[in-house]
Amino acid sequence: MPSVLGALALLALVLAIVLMLGRARTERELRAAHAEAASLRARLDDVERRLAAPVRHREPPADPPEYVITHLGDTDEATQARIEPALFADLVLRETVVRAASLAHGVRVALAPEVRNRIRFEVRREIRRARKQRRAELKEARRRYEATERSTLTDDEDAA
Repeated sequence: MPSVLGALALLALVLAIVLMLGRARTERELRAAHAEAASLRARLDDVERRLAAPVRHREPPADPPEYVITHLGDTDEATQARIEPALFADLVLRETVVRAASLAHGVRVALAPEVRNRIRFEVRREIRRARKQRRAELKEARRRYEATERSTLTDDEDAA
């Protein structure tokens, strides 16, 4: 019986130590989380303060130089629209998804068996047309060559 009580006391001691170590680790992580949250809160306050500050524009010079043909840097509040970061991210994501989907559709259509067969047919037809054209050009070149040969022979006979 005393050995059972000793084992239970030892087990209780081990459990107490494990619980203390776990609690200490949890408290350290909680302190780190609080410090990180405070840091993030300070950064957020800084960003909000910068966004709330009025936008300062450069004053255009009283006499603009003659070589300036545009007023690209001069903007007023009406033309300067702010887009919320979440909306901007949403727009960029949508555009990326649309482009990826259209590219995938184009590749799928281009690799379809019907399209490949049509391309193969057109290539064969173009090869046949090119061969006929080359043969016709070769025949025409031979005719011209033989005609010039005949004319040079008759000119030589006339000169003799």
